[in-house]
Amino acid sequence: MATTGNGSHGPRGPLAGVRVVELAGIGPGPFAAMLLADLGADVVRVDRPGGAGLGIDPAGDLTNRNKRSVLVDLKDAAGPDTVLDLAERADILIEGYRPGVAERLGVGPDACLARNPRLVYGRMTGWGQDGPLAERAGHDIAYIAVTGALSMIGRPEEPPTVPANLLGDYAGGSLYLVVGVLAALQHARTPGGRGQVVDAAIVDGTAHLTMMIQGMLHAGGWQDRRGSNLLDGGCPFYGSYETADGEYMAVGPLEKRFYAEFTELLGIAETAPDRGDLARWDELRTLVTNRFRTRTRAEWTEVFDGSDACVAPVLSLREAPHHPHLAARSTFVEHGGLTQPAPAPRFSATPSSVRSGPARPGADTEAVAADWGVPALRNTRKDTTD
Repeated sequence: MATTGNGSHGPRGPLAGVRVVELAGIGPGPFAAMLLADLGADVVRVDRPGGAGLGIDPAGDLTNRNKRSVLVDLKDAAGPDTVLDLAERADILIEGYRPGVAERLGVGPDACLARNPRLVYGRMTGWGQDGPLAERAGHDIAYIAVTGALSMIGRPEEPPTVPANLLGDYAGGSLYLVVGVLAALQHARTPGGRGQVVDAAIVDGTAHLTMMIQGMLHAGGWQDRRGSNLLDGGCPFYGSYETADGEYMAVGPLEKRFYAEFTELLGIAETAPDRGDLARWDELRTLVTNRFRTRTRAEWTEVFDGSDACVAPVLSLREAPHHPHLAARSTFVEHGGLTQPAPAPRFSATPSSVRSGPARPGADTEAVAADWGVPALRNTRKDTTD
């Protein structure tokens, strides 16, 4: 695991010179802004007095790394104009309010684009800017539920398994917002280009993620029920198995040559039924289950080490940074005493880095006022405990 310095120096990444305003929120919006910051953008998070986060210590909120923070009270008479001053100097603005809220606060897309016609205005919501549910509250689990994605996860005889908030908030939400605002930024910078609004809805992105499965469903290669298919745990050679010490190994040798190596190392090559005989999949699953229970996770990890059997230990969040492969690649880094995932993906010519720890609310107000040329910011700093 690599260690980085505590200062704000280091490679900035391919988005160096891009300015981003993030109107503080929680979940997918901050993560998207963090990704832009990891890639080198100068991200200024507009925090409100009193905070708008998850109720955790801001010093540990890693989604605010590589950013700077200013305090602006949008309910104060001068607040909206201060944000508009920032938007006028920015390339991208990100907000995650319910539809209509930014407009009521005076910082909606019309007001911002009037000040900066080339601004990319990114809107991050669960349901989108229109539709019957647009103004309803919701969270990741509801968004992935209605898209069909949640229905695919888990065992057939049990309720669907909740994949934390990785699938909706971050895969279907944050990453699609980032793709959208960067595509719109490219358009805005072309001759004759202009700014625009990017409507990134988690339901849209998550539905889009199911594209391959939808194709398989239409082609007759996927059954529309959980735990009955090649990639959803229905297949005995694509899933996880408990070991003697109560830990788990992940198994995925889909190709025949990898499967042959898997059965040989597991010790069932001579007794395993034909994997192509779906009627005997339960028998095969039982055989694999019983074999994995004869040794510990560490022992099986050693057995499969260096092979193409497509088997890996299931590690916890605290264990993951110490995996030899991830350690060799510095997939996790330590900055300011906090172990965290390194920026991704990697760039050969414009490498990125963790340059600074989580932004403290309001800590950078004066510096941003000077760097961005927004004098009004100097008069907005307030006690964050108000």
